[in-house]
Amino acid sequence: MAEPSGIGFERWAAQAIAHRWPGARLDEFDALRGDLSTRRFWRATISPQTGGAPSTAIVVDLGPDDLPRYVRVLKLVTDEPTEPPWINVHRFLSSLGAGVPSLYDVAPEKRAMLVEDVGELPLLDAARQPGAHVADLYRLAVEELLRLHVDGTRRIDDECIARRIAYDGRLFEWELKEFIELGLELIAPGVKAASIQEEIKALAARLDRYPRVLSHRDYHGHNLYLQEGSRLRIIDFQDALMAPAAQDLAVLMTTRDTGDVITPVIEKRLLDFYLAGLARRGAIAMSIADFEMSYRLCVLQHALKMIGRFEMFERNGKTGYRKFIPHLLMQARRMLAAMRADFPRLASALDA
Repeated sequence: MAEPSGIGFERWAAQAIAHRWPGARLDEFDALRGDLSTRRFWRATISPQTGGAPSTAIVVDLGPDDLPRYVRVLKLVTDEPTEPPWINVHRFLSSLGAGVPSLYDVAPEKRAMLVEDVGELPLLDAARQPGAHVADLYRLAVEELLRLHVDGTRRIDDECIARRIAYDGRLFEWELKEFIELGLELIAPGVKAASIQEEIKALAARLDRYPRVLSHRDYHGHNLYLQEGSRLRIIDFQDALMAPAAQDLAVLMTTRDTGDVITPVIEKRLLDFYLAGLARRGAIAMSIADFEMSYRLCVLQHALKMIGRFEMFERNGKTGYRKFIPHLLMQARRMLAAMRADFPRLASALDA
């Protein structure tokens, strides 16, 4: 078991750096703040830059489990992975030319990796800078997403664990349990969960019917980093799976507090850009109307899920997430405004 301080990972990092770049050494080892992952991260400062050694690299503690809880609960895979999913998915994404960080060294028995440092400028922070061209920045993200959705879907096989995990109706519905149990009480006190249960099931069932593509699953502006102004790098891809294409777009443009940079006008431009990209690649799978409906359903499901998830975090002592709930509620209401006839009880509950 690794020491709580990370000393074991520091020792391993020093050895890995010396082996990878003879003459280089580990100078500093600084813990980085994670988000909600069970993994841990450190920035390793390296000197001198001999033999092509970078000035910094990231040391990753892969954590106690290779599979997220929903995969185990819903039995979405039938066998244990033979290697950490991060490494498995990284290999496949690298074969596509995707902007994933380089893997310098790995010790699976120690649950340790040494990877490229992608920097400190998340896409969302870049979009908030004065004078930023938000649509241009987010088009970089959509272009990279097209690579995953089109090239990745065409080339993926069962060697990549993402091919074997489906974002299906069961998972969509399972994710909404926290909204029903916790989120609904917060935003609509007095509304009975039973009154919206059938519409929640219908939402999940409708999402289950859409064709699936290779999906990052958590493709948002803090998992995308900018380098040198226009080079996009992707992190946190270990939970990739097969999902409706609009799910990644919903996360990219509506999660947390993106509403201050992604206006409805920019959102429409980016969706049009995505559809045009599909057409250029000969990958149109549904009509524009069907795609727009799939997007609205994905945004609605994601917003409700995260309302419940963030409220659960707050009640469990992980503070700082409740502030995102008003934005998520706004997104859910915005989608329901165009689908009120389909979800009348849910729309009424959220208007309460």
